[in-house]
Amino acid sequence: MTPDRDDLRRLHFINALFAHVTGHDLYLAEQIKSAIAFSLAELEAQTAAHPEYAAKFDAAFNAAAAALLAKAFAHLPAHGFFHWNAASTLTAATPLFAREEVMAGLRHLAPYRESTLLVTNLRPALIPPEKRATARRVREYDDALAFIRDLAAARTAPNANLQLLFL
Repeated sequence: MTPDRDDLRRLHFINALFAHVTGHDLYLAEQIKSAIAFSLAELEAQTAAHPEYAAKFDAAFNAAAAALLAKAFAHLPAHGFFHWNAASTLTAATPLFAREEVMAGLRHLAPYRESTLLVTNLRPALIPPEKRATARRVREYDDALAFIRDLAAARTAPNANLQLLFL
């Protein structure tokens, strides 16, 4: 990907993630994106010098955005928030451990009528960027997405509004 394409992808990512703050205003989303990028300026400079660090920068950017989102939701006492990083361990994205992590998140969010469950790095955990995206890996990723969606639908109260975000 070109740097311009990466910036546009990050802008849309921030715009979707912080829609409750920006109201889908791309100017405000750009301000948030710039603030996150500024906090990662040293890593961004290293990425410019060494393009192979791009995945590392993307992971750091996503982590910083998730932390910022957690802080934003902390100020909304009626809105629950849970973040699961599927790449936190080598086995985190496997079905058994994924179920355990998602269930922990759903238990945490159960008291809230409005909540957000953020799942990050599921794709890189199941389809590593340095490896080929084989049909088996893609199928496992699609199965994991469907499994998490179905589990969240089955374990969320009918009167609750759960936003499930995959990044």
